[in-house]
Amino acid sequence: MNSMDLDQLHTFLEIVRLKSFSKAAQTCYRTQPAISAQVRQLEQELNTTLFERFGTRISLTIAGRIFAEHAEQILALRRKAQDAINELEKVPRGELVIAANEATCIYVLPGVFAEFKKQFPNVQLLVDRSYGTRVVQAVLDNLADFGITQLPVQEKKLQVVKIHSDEINLLVPAEHRLASYVRVSPNDLLGEALLLPKSGTTRARLNAWLDPVLEDLHISMELDSTEMIKRFVMASLGISFLAASHCREEVAAGKLASVPLGPEPMARRVGLIYRRDKSLSKAALGFIQVTLDHAGNEIGVSSNQRLRASGS
Repeated sequence: MNSMDLDQLHTFLEIVRLKSFSKAAQTCYRTQPAISAQVRQLEQELNTTLFERFGTRISLTIAGRIFAEHAEQILALRRKAQDAINELEKVPRGELVIAANEATCIYVLPGVFAEFKKQFPNVQLLVDRSYGTRVVQAVLDNLADFGITQLPVQEKKLQVVKIHSDEINLLVPAEHRLASYVRVSPNDLLGEALLLPKSGTTRARLNAWLDPVLEDLHISMELDSTEMIKRFVMASLGISFLAASHCREEVAAGKLASVPLGPEPMARRVGLIYRRDKSLSKAALGFIQVTLDHAGNEIGVSSNQRLRASGS
């Protein structure tokens, strides 16, 4: 019988993460019978059952939960060893996983990635497209090295570095009656078809702002895509809300109008997050620096924001 290998552990943990053999087969680029065979080999070697199956659902046995914990430690140790070797060679390589939502992927990451690849050509950048609390959870679970998400993030295990600020504004067609307003109030939206984001921090804040008239509003659709929101508003299917930085081009081109909310602006802050206990490689430190440079800032190492390089 072959001894278990790291590939089997990775496959096993993918099944645990996705709670599905078929989904794990897709992410591991294998057939479902192939990963089922890997699990059987593990169970035979461990002389135990790792999963309980209930129709199409699966769950870990007690032995499976214990093994999953140790498998994560083994793979984490393997990554740590690889990072140490890479640092010894003084040639940053490997990969960094960045968790971010669609808007960040479109408006922030291309510029950051382009500059990072110039400085670290041997480091692969991977994007985990997530939303809201899922970005935070991906970083907490070590599924992503960094997350870019809307602040605040209330999690003591995470280091938060502010990288961007702007406002959430009302988004309307350029010729709309509200386009000329200096600021809009919730009452100004009565009688309008609203296109709201489905969920997340922005939706929660908008719900609070709209609360005085929420029962009288006409919420036409809930959308989960920044680009879809802009296209629908341009097609006069309704009005919506969007960060000012996400619609600059369309506003400059006269296709849309972005109107501040009142009586006070709805400020929006975006931050880069990572685990406080994470030992940062040169590539990881480089990613932080490039991200901040892209935002027009510089890293300041202080008592509440300390960037720790591997081996330092």
